[in-house]
Amino acid sequence: MLFLYNKLKTMRHFIILLLLITGLNAGFAQQQQSEVQTKSSLAIRYYNAKDFEKAAPLLKEVYQLTRNSTYFRYYINSLIGLAQYGEAETEIQREIKKQKPPRPEYYVHLGQVYKEQNRMEEADAMFREAIDKVPANRGAYLITANSFLGWGEYGLARDTYLKGRAAMPEESFNYELARSYLYLRDYTNMMEEYLNLLREGEQHLARVQSSLASAMRLDIDDGLRDQFRGQVLKRIQGEPNVIGYNRLLIWFFLQEKKFSSALRQSIALDKRTGAEDGQIAQLGDMALRNKEYAQAQKAYEYILDKGEETPYFPQAYARNIHAKYMEYTNEGDGDPEQGKALATDFENGLIYLGIGPATLNLVREYAHLLAFYLNDTEKAIAVLEKGEKVPQLKPEELGQLKAEMADIYVYADDQWEAMLIYSQVIEANKKNSLGDEVKLKKAKLGYYMGNFSWAKAQLDVLKASTSKLTANDAMELSMLIGNNLNLDTTAVPLTMFAKADLRFFQNKSDEAMTILDGLAESFPYHSLVDNILFRKAKIEMDNQNYAMAAEYLQTIVTDFSYDLLGDDALYLLAEINNYHLGQAEKAKELYKQMLTSYPGSVFIEESREKYRELRKVYPDKEPENKEGLFERAIENSEF
Repeated sequence: MLFLYNKLKTMRHFIILLLLITGLNAGFAQQQQSEVQTKSSLAIRYYNAKDFEKAAPLLKEVYQLTRNSTYFRYYINSLIGLAQYGEAETEIQREIKKQKPPRPEYYVHLGQVYKEQNRMEEADAMFREAIDKVPANRGAYLITANSFLGWGEYGLARDTYLKGRAAMPEESFNYELARSYLYLRDYTNMMEEYLNLLREGEQHLARVQSSLASAMRLDIDDGLRDQFRGQVLKRIQGEPNVIGYNRLLIWFFLQEKKFSSALRQSIALDKRTGAEDGQIAQLGDMALRNKEYAQAQKAYEYILDKGEETPYFPQAYARNIHAKYMEYTNEGDGDPEQGKALATDFENGLIYLGIGPATLNLVREYAHLLAFYLNDTEKAIAVLEKGEKVPQLKPEELGQLKAEMADIYVYADDQWEAMLIYSQVIEANKKNSLGDEVKLKKAKLGYYMGNFSWAKAQLDVLKASTSKLTANDAMELSMLIGNNLNLDTTAVPLTMFAKADLRFFQNKSDEAMTILDGLAESFPYHSLVDNILFRKAKIEMDNQNYAMAAEYLQTIVTDFSYDLLGDDALYLLAEINNYHLGQAEKAKELYKQMLTSYPGSVFIEESREKYRELRKVYPDKEPENKEGLFERAIENSEF
């Protein structure tokens, strides 16, 4: 018994001792890891700042602690930067002697040291020896090629992959070779490798698309784009069974915003596979977002022609009506017969789809069409009332319908009924963005009615809205009232301008223009001049007189850029050039001007996005000495 007790006691002491040793080891490892992180961070900071004298000893120490070859390459590059070639050569040869067998990438490093000393024959010998020493496994070829890429030796990286392909026929190295060819600006072979990768299976499509998108951003003279089309079309004709080629071509057309070509290819592909409905519906949505209404309708109508059995039929039905409505209200000339035909589409659509949460947007658009374009306010209100009877509507959904109804009462000059309904919506939507949007509508109604002081007080509160657009609109209207209310002994000019705004809201453009012309004639030097020009531009846009609208906006940009409407006018001018005047390159410059001149504008995000897109097609031609500072600022979102 005593023996057993002593044995247990000894075992307990052993366990305690083991735990203490383990804890000490863990603490030491944690301390060492922390030390490595500190030193590596400092070393990389010195290295990036090209302070090689401080970076070199730290990088060597971190490499010895971690045996991470990246730190070794940085260490050798630091020695090269210090022109300490002898030491660099010694360090590399020491590492090579330690390795059994030697790792090929270290011969690459040694070759680079020779090359820096212009010892080209020795450098070439080392580079070739590195390639010869790569063992027959994929990982080794990738490491060696990446070492060449790290030193900017793109041709040798290519040669490494090609040797790997020859040594291991089962490894194609398509993706890696394509990257090397990109660096070498050998677009023909780059495309061949990507297409060969795609031949292996469609699972590579997303990877190929991402890589090509990056390559095309570097394509200054459109050489890659032109070559892309030719090579892909040749593959499609030569290997019609590889569907991935067709999908890649459709993707390319979408990148170029050539929706007609993309749709044509998608339909041709669908006739072969019968499974492209989702892609075609998505294409229609993209065209709609880009205001290509006709192409959006063609996409949706193709799905509709396939019949009700397709699961995308209801979605296409609703989106097609929406696309027609957007085209009519944004690009149509207000022809009543077209409006009546569209109203019939809405009516039939709501009968087929039913009035429910999923079709409330159609209900609102139908009511707006009836009132503001066909002057049938009674039927418009009846349509909205049907929508309000949908069971279990959320406050925001019901509020959107009621807000549209209030707008219709404003159209019908029943301001007090509109004011009452706006108030109801605000009360029911205190906790969402709709509440602030409708507060803005209510304040504008007070402005239309000439209650300027009351309207301004409401607008001043809304300037703190969480919605940028609501806050921006509230600020602009508040400043318009504040800047013009006390300039004269009477409020006649502002009253006339508010009446013109009301007529514009009511879609009575001719009456609005007449009032604005009278205001400009009666008060030619009033501070409302830029506002008058801006309203006239909006009216001309409604009438599709885009060239005249651009003239008005250009006057504001030139003569009143310092004023409140400067950024609004510049952005709208860019939009007109981009979407209506066929001046995309000019639009790109206008978006760029927005980024530099109005960095705090509410339109800054949209301008940045559209500038980036257009820059892919129309690259900036900046002077060499600027070193692309603006472009880097854009990419880093400094604007």
